[in-house]
Amino acid sequence: MNFRELHRNLKLRIGVGFFQRFFDIMLVPLMVIHFAHLYGAATAGLMTLLVAAATVLCNLVGGHLSDVYGRRRVLLLGEIGVGLSYAGLALVNSPLLHSGPATYLLYLSATCMAGIALPANEAMIVDVSTPESRTTVYTINYWVVNVAFMLGSLVGGLLYGGYFFQLLAGAAVATLGIFLVTWFALAETAPPEAAQNPRGVKSALVGYVSVARDRVFLRLILAALLVWCVEVQISSSIAVRLGSHFPAQRLLSIGSWTVHVDGVNVLGILRAVNTLLVVCCALWIGRLLGRFDQQLRMVVGVVVFTLGYMVWAVSSNAWVLIVAAFVVTFGEITSLPVNQALLADLVPADSRTKYMAAYGLHVRLGYLVGSLSVILSAVVPSWVMAVLFAAFGAGAIHLYRFLFRVQQDRAAQAAAQVVGADVKTGVAA
Repeated sequence: MNFRELHRNLKLRIGVGFFQRFFDIMLVPLMVIHFAHLYGAATAGLMTLLVAAATVLCNLVGGHLSDVYGRRRVLLLGEIGVGLSYAGLALVNSPLLHSGPATYLLYLSATCMAGIALPANEAMIVDVSTPESRTTVYTINYWVVNVAFMLGSLVGGLLYGGYFFQLLAGAAVATLGIFLVTWFALAETAPPEAAQNPRGVKSALVGYVSVARDRVFLRLILAALLVWCVEVQISSSIAVRLGSHFPAQRLLSIGSWTVHVDGVNVLGILRAVNTLLVVCCALWIGRLLGRFDQQLRMVVGVVVFTLGYMVWAVSSNAWVLIVAAFVVTFGEITSLPVNQALLADLVPADSRTKYMAAYGLHVRLGYLVGSLSVILSAVVPSWVMAVLFAAFGAGAIHLYRFLFRVQQDRAAQAAAQVVGADVKTGVAA
C-alpha cells in the first residue's frame, strides 16, 4: 500500500498533520525563548509548565468531546481556535502592538485548542484504517512528522531573530487554511455507537475511570512509557553527560582541514543524523519490514533501539556515538509504527478518543522520568544508566509480548464469532 491508495480522510489528515507539526516545532521553542527574554528563564519555565499541564487537561476534554460529538466537530473547534489564537499572537507582536501578557495568554489558548483537537485527529486515523494497513499508515505518518520536524526547526531557527511577527502571521494563515480544509473536505468518521455515549462532566469522569480500569490498556501505556523513558534520555541525562563530560576530540581530518567537536556539537550531530535517516529511510525500511511478523518486528526494534541508547549512555568516542545513531534510528523505525497499530487494535471503537487522550499521558510521565534521570546520572556512573535503560527495554518487551497474545486471542474470538454467525445463517436457510 502507498499514499495514493489511502482513504481520502487519511491523506488529508496526514497532509494537515505535516503543517500542524511544522508550525508546532517551529514556534514552540521560539515561544519559550521569547518568554525567557521577557521574564527570565525561571519564570519562563513556570509559564511553560502551566502550558504543559493545561494541554494534558485539554487532551482529556477533547477525548471525551470527540467520543460524544464526533471527530469532525471537535477538529473544527480546535482548528478555528488555534487559527484565531495565532492571529492574535501576530497582532500583539506586530509593529503596531507589543504585549507580553497577551502573548502568553494567546499562546496558552493556541496550545489548549490544539490539545482539544489532538485526540480526534488520532482517532480519525484509526477510524478509516484497517488492521492490515495501520502499520503502513503509521510509517508514512511517522516519516511526515520527521520531515516537518526537520524543516520546522530549520525555518524557525533561521527566521526567529528578525521575522517573529511574520512567522506568527504565517502560522495564523496556515491554521485557518487547515480549518477550511477540514470544513469543506473532511467527512465524519466516528463509529455509529459513539453517538450513544452519555454527555456531561460526570459521564466524562466515569468514562476515564473505565479507561483506568482497563488492565490491558494500562499495560500498553506502561510499555510505551518504558520505551519513551529511554528515548527521552537524549534530551535529559545523555544531553547532560555529553555537555558536561564529553572530551573535545578530532572528528575529521582531510589534509590541512580538521574538524574538532565537543559534547554539544556531538549532541547536535546525533539529532541531525537521526532525523535525516528517518526522512531518507523510514518509508523504504517500513516497506521492507512489512512482510515480517509484527511481534518479532516490535521485539527486535525495542532491543536494537535500547542497545543504541546504552552505547550513547557510556561511550566517549564521537564516531561510536554516530554509528549508534544509525542503530537507534533503525530500532525506532522498526518498532514505532507497530506500537501505534497495536494501540489502534486494542482500544474499543466507542471510546477511542478517550483512550487516545489517556495514552498521551505517557509522554508527560516520560519527561518526568527524564528529569529524575538527570538527578540520578549526577550521582551514579554512566554504566549504571545504561543498565537502567536495559531494564526499561526488557520491561517493555515483556509487556509487548503479553499484549500481542491478547491481540491474537481477540482476533481468534472475532473469527470464531464470524464462523458461528455463518453457521447459524446456513442452518436457518
